[in-house]
Amino acid sequence: MDISKQKIQARRSFIFTPGLKPDMFQKALDCGTDIVCVELEDGIAPKDKLLARKNAIELFKKDKNQNGVERILRINCIREKFGIEDVKAILDVERPPPAIMMPKVTSPDEVILLDKLLTERQHSCRLHIIIETNQGLELANQIAVCSPRIDALFFGGVDMAAELRCENSWDSLLYARSRVVHAASTAGIDVIDVPFLDLENPEGMRQEAIRVKKLGFTGKGSVHPKQIPILNEVFTPSKQSIEKAKRIIKTFQEANTGLVVVDGKLIEKPVLREMHRIVSIADKISHR
Repeated sequence: MDISKQKIQARRSFIFTPGLKPDMFQKALDCGTDIVCVELEDGIAPKDKLLARKNAIELFKKDKNQNGVERILRINCIREKFGIEDVKAILDVERPPPAIMMPKVTSPDEVILLDKLLTERQHSCRLHIIIETNQGLELANQIAVCSPRIDALFFGGVDMAAELRCENSWDSLLYARSRVVHAASTAGIDVIDVPFLDLENPEGMRQEAIRVKKLGFTGKGSVHPKQIPILNEVFTPSKQSIEKAKRIIKTFQEANTGLVVVDGKLIEKPVLREMHRIVSIADKISHR
Protein backbone atom coordinates (compact mmCIF):
# COMPACT_ATOMS: atom_id res chain seq x y z
CA MET A 1 0.00 0.00 0.00
CA ASP A 2 1.71 3.18 -1.23
CA ILE A 3 0.31 6.38 0.32
CA SER A 4 3.39 8.52 -0.17
CA LYS A 5 2.42 10.41 -3.31
CA GLN A 6 -0.17 13.11 -3.84
CA LYS A 7 -2.57 12.43 -6.70
CA ILE A 8 -2.08 15.16 -9.31
CA GLN A 9 -5.42 15.86 -10.91
CA ALA A 10 -7.85 18.65 -11.70
CA ARG A 11 -9.60 19.94 -8.60
CA ARG A 12 -11.26 22.99 -10.14
CA SER A 13 -14.73 22.37 -8.73
CA PHE A 14 -16.55 20.18 -6.25
CA ILE A 15 -20.11 19.51 -5.19
CA PHE A 16 -21.73 17.74 -2.25
CA THR A 17 -24.35 15.04 -2.60
CA PRO A 18 -26.26 13.82 0.48
CA GLY A 19 -25.56 10.35 1.79
CA LEU A 20 -29.25 10.22 2.63
CA LYS A 21 -30.15 10.26 -1.09
CA PRO A 22 -27.93 7.74 -2.91
CA ASP A 23 -29.90 8.20 -6.14
CA MET A 24 -28.32 11.66 -6.44
CA PHE A 25 -24.76 10.29 -6.48
CA GLN A 26 -24.69 9.39 -10.19
CA LYS A 27 -26.31 12.70 -11.11
CA ALA A 28 -23.54 14.50 -9.25
CA LEU A 29 -20.88 12.42 -10.99
CA ASP A 30 -22.35 13.36 -14.37
CA CYS A 31 -22.68 17.11 -13.77
CA GLY A 32 -19.19 18.09 -14.93
CA THR A 33 -17.52 18.64 -11.56
CA ASP A 34 -14.01 17.42 -10.74
CA ILE A 35 -14.92 16.23 -7.22
CA VAL A 36 -18.08 14.71 -5.78
CA CYS A 37 -18.25 14.58 -2.01
CA VAL A 38 -20.85 12.40 -0.33
CA GLU A 39 -22.08 14.25 2.73
CA LEU A 40 -22.44 12.78 6.21
CA GLU A 41 -21.80 15.92 8.26
CA ASP A 42 -23.60 19.28 8.40
CA GLY A 43 -26.12 18.45 5.67
CA ILE A 44 -27.45 15.42 7.57
CA ALA A 45 -29.68 15.71 10.65
CA PRO A 46 -28.62 13.67 13.70
CA LYS A 47 -31.65 11.37 13.38
CA ASP A 48 -30.59 10.50 9.82
CA LYS A 49 -26.85 9.95 10.38
CA LEU A 50 -27.04 6.16 10.62
CA LEU A 51 -29.02 5.74 7.40
CA ALA A 52 -26.83 8.23 5.52
CA ARG A 53 -23.71 6.37 6.65
CA LYS A 54 -25.08 3.00 5.54
CA ASN A 55 -26.09 4.44 2.17
CA ALA A 56 -22.71 6.06 1.61
CA ILE A 57 -20.71 2.97 2.51
CA GLU A 58 -22.79 0.94 0.05
CA LEU A 59 -22.21 3.54 -2.69
CA PHE A 60 -18.45 3.23 -2.37
CA LYS A 61 -18.59 -0.55 -2.22
CA LYS A 62 -20.20 -0.56 -5.67
CA ASP A 63 -18.48 2.45 -7.23
CA LYS A 64 -15.82 1.69 -9.85
CA ASN A 65 -14.52 5.26 -10.35
CA GLN A 66 -14.16 5.04 -14.13
CA ASN A 67 -14.94 8.56 -15.35
CA GLY A 68 -12.12 10.54 -13.77
CA VAL A 69 -14.26 12.30 -11.15
CA GLU A 70 -12.69 12.22 -7.70
CA ARG A 71 -14.90 10.60 -5.05
CA ILE A 72 -14.75 11.73 -1.42
CA LEU A 73 -16.73 10.92 1.72
CA ARG A 74 -17.12 13.78 4.19
CA ILE A 75 -17.31 12.21 7.63
CA ASN A 76 -18.31 13.93 10.85
CA CYS A 77 -15.71 15.44 13.16
CA ILE A 78 -13.73 12.58 14.70
CA ARG A 79 -13.80 14.31 18.09
CA GLU A 80 -17.53 13.54 18.17
CA LYS A 81 -19.62 10.37 18.42
CA PHE A 82 -20.89 10.46 14.84
CA GLY A 83 -17.38 10.91 13.48
CA ILE A 84 -16.06 7.95 15.47
CA GLU A 85 -18.90 5.83 14.11
CA ASP A 86 -18.12 7.00 10.56
CA VAL A 87 -14.49 5.95 10.94
CA LYS A 88 -15.46 2.56 12.39
CA ALA A 89 -17.77 1.94 9.42
CA ILE A 90 -14.95 2.73 6.99
CA LEU A 91 -12.53 0.44 8.82
CA ASP A 92 -15.08 -2.38 8.76
CA VAL A 93 -15.36 -2.59 4.95
CA GLU A 94 -13.06 -4.11 2.35
CA ARG A 95 -13.76 -1.40 -0.26
CA PRO A 96 -13.50 2.00 1.50
CA PRO A 97 -14.03 5.43 -0.09
CA PRO A 98 -11.04 6.51 -2.24
CA ALA A 99 -10.76 9.65 -0.11
CA ILE A 100 -12.08 11.03 3.17
CA MET A 101 -12.82 14.67 3.97
CA MET A 102 -12.19 15.63 7.60
CA PRO A 103 -14.19 18.63 8.90
CA LYS A 104 -13.47 20.95 11.83
CA VAL A 105 -9.89 19.74 12.23
CA THR A 106 -8.17 21.53 15.12
CA SER A 107 -4.75 19.85 15.26
CA PRO A 108 -2.42 17.48 13.40
CA ASP A 109 -3.15 14.79 16.01
CA GLU A 110 -6.61 14.15 14.57
CA VAL A 111 -5.21 13.58 11.09
CA ILE A 112 -2.34 11.44 12.35
CA LEU A 113 -4.77 9.26 14.32
CA LEU A 114 -6.97 8.61 11.27
CA ASP A 115 -3.88 7.98 9.14
CA LYS A 116 -2.66 5.36 11.61
CA LEU A 117 -6.04 3.64 11.76
CA LEU A 118 -6.26 3.48 7.97
CA THR A 119 -2.70 2.21 7.71
CA GLU A 120 -3.36 -0.51 10.29
CA ARG A 121 -6.39 -1.59 8.24
CA GLN A 122 -4.35 -1.35 5.01
CA HIS A 123 -6.78 1.14 3.47
CA SER A 124 -5.19 3.51 0.95
CA CYS A 125 -7.76 6.33 1.39
CA ARG A 126 -6.49 9.82 0.63
CA LEU A 127 -7.34 12.70 2.99
CA HIS A 128 -8.82 16.15 2.40
CA ILE A 129 -8.76 18.52 5.36
CA ILE A 130 -11.15 21.40 6.02
CA ILE A 131 -9.64 24.37 7.83
CA GLU A 132 -12.62 26.08 9.47
CA THR A 133 -11.75 26.52 13.14
CA ASN A 134 -9.56 29.04 14.96
CA GLN A 135 -7.33 26.24 16.24
CA GLY A 136 -7.08 24.72 12.78
CA LEU A 137 -6.16 28.07 11.26
CA GLU A 138 -3.47 28.60 13.89
CA LEU A 139 -1.93 25.18 13.15
CA ALA A 140 -2.70 25.07 9.43
CA ASN A 141 0.94 24.65 8.38
CA GLN A 142 1.49 21.78 10.79
CA ILE A 143 -1.76 20.12 9.74
CA ALA A 144 -0.93 20.40 6.03
CA VAL A 145 2.35 18.47 6.37
CA CYS A 146 1.38 15.92 9.03
CA SER A 147 0.37 13.05 6.72
CA PRO A 148 1.46 11.86 3.27
CA ARG A 149 -2.18 10.96 2.61
CA ILE A 150 -3.27 14.61 2.39
CA ASP A 151 -4.11 15.79 -1.13
CA ALA A 152 -5.82 19.11 -0.40
CA LEU A 153 -6.87 21.68 2.15
CA PHE A 154 -10.39 23.09 1.94
CA PHE A 155 -11.25 26.52 3.32
CA GLY A 156 -14.49 26.41 5.35
CA GLY A 157 -15.50 30.04 5.13
CA VAL A 158 -18.93 29.84 6.76
CA ASP A 159 -17.72 28.15 9.94
CA MET A 160 -14.53 30.22 9.90
CA ALA A 161 -16.52 33.47 9.86
CA ALA A 162 -18.56 32.27 12.82
CA GLU A 163 -15.38 31.30 14.69
CA LEU A 164 -13.78 34.66 14.01
CA ARG A 165 -17.03 36.53 14.78
CA CYS A 166 -16.76 38.40 11.50
CA GLU A 167 -18.83 38.82 8.35
CA ASN A 168 -18.66 36.10 5.74
CA SER A 169 -17.17 38.51 3.22
CA TRP A 170 -14.05 38.78 1.10
CA ASP A 171 -12.34 41.50 3.15
CA SER A 172 -13.14 39.90 6.51
CA LEU A 173 -11.83 36.47 5.51
CA LEU A 174 -8.82 37.52 3.43
CA TYR A 175 -6.37 36.86 6.26
CA ALA A 176 -7.82 33.41 6.95
CA ARG A 177 -7.87 32.47 3.26
CA SER A 178 -4.26 33.60 2.89
CA ARG A 179 -3.11 31.45 5.80
CA VAL A 180 -4.76 28.37 4.31
CA VAL A 181 -3.13 29.05 0.93
CA HIS A 182 0.21 29.48 2.70
CA ALA A 183 -0.19 26.14 4.49
CA ALA A 184 -1.16 24.27 1.31
CA SER A 185 1.76 25.80 -0.55
CA THR A 186 4.14 24.70 2.21
CA ALA A 187 2.95 21.11 1.76
CA GLY A 188 2.76 21.30 -2.04
CA ILE A 189 -0.90 20.28 -2.07
CA ASP A 190 -4.09 21.71 -3.59
CA VAL A 191 -6.23 24.28 -1.81
CA ILE A 192 -9.93 24.68 -2.51
CA ASP A 193 -12.20 27.58 -1.58
CA VAL A 194 -15.62 27.64 0.03
CA PRO A 195 -18.71 27.61 -2.23
CA PHE A 196 -20.32 30.88 -3.32
CA LEU A 197 -23.79 30.78 -1.76
CA ASP A 198 -25.77 33.18 -3.96
CA LEU A 199 -27.17 31.09 -6.81
CA GLU A 200 -28.71 34.12 -8.49
CA ASN A 201 -25.39 35.96 -8.83
CA PRO A 202 -23.23 33.97 -11.28
CA GLU A 203 -21.09 37.00 -12.11
CA GLY A 204 -20.40 37.56 -8.43
CA MET A 205 -19.27 33.96 -8.16
CA ARG A 206 -17.06 34.32 -11.21
CA GLN A 207 -15.36 37.39 -9.76
CA GLU A 208 -14.81 35.69 -6.39
CA ALA A 209 -13.41 32.62 -8.16
CA ILE A 210 -10.99 34.84 -10.09
CA ARG A 211 -9.95 36.51 -6.83
CA VAL A 212 -9.25 33.26 -5.01
CA LYS A 213 -7.37 31.89 -8.02
CA LYS A 214 -5.10 34.96 -7.94
CA LEU A 215 -4.63 34.37 -4.21
CA GLY A 216 -3.40 30.83 -4.88
CA PHE A 217 -6.47 28.59 -4.69
CA THR A 218 -6.65 25.73 -7.18
CA GLY A 219 -10.43 25.32 -7.13
CA LYS A 220 -13.72 26.33 -5.51
CA GLY A 221 -16.82 24.57 -4.28
CA SER A 222 -20.35 24.81 -5.66
CA VAL A 223 -23.81 24.52 -4.17
CA HIS A 224 -25.56 23.75 -7.47
CA PRO A 225 -24.51 22.10 -10.75
CA LYS A 226 -25.21 25.30 -12.68
CA GLN A 227 -22.21 26.93 -10.97
CA ILE A 228 -19.75 24.27 -12.14
CA PRO A 229 -19.15 25.38 -15.76
CA ILE A 230 -18.06 28.83 -14.55
CA LEU A 231 -15.72 27.37 -11.93
CA ASN A 232 -14.18 24.94 -14.40
CA GLU A 233 -13.65 27.77 -16.87
CA VAL A 234 -11.96 30.03 -14.30
CA PHE A 235 -9.64 27.34 -12.93
CA THR A 236 -8.76 25.66 -16.23
CA PRO A 237 -5.28 26.73 -17.38
CA SER A 238 -5.54 28.87 -20.49
CA LYS A 239 -3.90 27.75 -23.73
CA GLN A 240 -1.39 30.59 -23.35
CA SER A 241 -0.48 29.62 -19.77
CA ILE A 242 -0.04 25.97 -20.78
CA GLU A 243 2.23 26.90 -23.70
CA LYS A 244 4.23 29.25 -21.47
CA ALA A 245 4.60 26.57 -18.78
CA LYS A 246 5.91 24.12 -21.37
CA ARG A 247 8.41 26.70 -22.65
CA ILE A 248 9.65 27.42 -19.15
CA ILE A 249 10.07 23.71 -18.37
CA LYS A 250 11.91 23.13 -21.66
CA THR A 251 14.16 26.16 -21.14
CA PHE A 252 15.19 25.00 -17.67
CA GLN A 253 15.85 21.48 -18.95
CA GLU A 254 18.12 22.78 -21.69
CA ALA A 255 19.87 25.40 -19.54
CA ASN A 256 20.47 23.22 -16.45
CA THR A 257 20.64 26.33 -14.29
CA GLY A 258 18.58 28.04 -11.60
CA LEU A 259 17.80 31.18 -13.59
CA VAL A 260 16.57 31.56 -17.16
CA VAL A 261 15.03 34.20 -19.39
CA VAL A 262 11.67 33.42 -21.03
CA ASP A 263 9.77 36.01 -23.07
CA GLY A 264 12.22 38.64 -21.87
CA LYS A 265 11.62 37.97 -18.18
CA LEU A 266 13.93 36.46 -15.58
CA ILE A 267 12.45 33.28 -14.09
CA GLU A 268 13.89 31.40 -11.14
CA LYS A 269 13.76 27.66 -10.61
CA PRO A 270 11.16 27.59 -7.77
CA VAL A 271 8.42 28.40 -10.32
CA LEU A 272 9.00 25.01 -11.98
CA ARG A 273 6.71 23.22 -9.52
CA GLU A 274 3.77 25.38 -10.57
CA MET A 275 4.64 24.99 -14.26
CA HIS A 276 4.63 21.21 -13.93
CA ARG A 277 1.32 21.40 -12.08
CA ILE A 278 -0.26 23.47 -14.88
CA VAL A 279 0.88 21.02 -17.54
CA SER A 280 -0.24 18.01 -15.48
CA ILE A 281 -3.70 19.49 -14.84
CA ALA A 282 -4.12 20.38 -18.51
CA ASP A 283 -3.15 16.82 -19.47
CA LYS A 284 -5.62 15.32 -16.99
CA ILE A 285 -8.47 17.50 -18.26
CA SER A 286 -7.75 16.73 -21.91
CA HIS A 287 -7.94 12.97 -21.26
CA ARG A 288 -11.27 13.01 -19.41
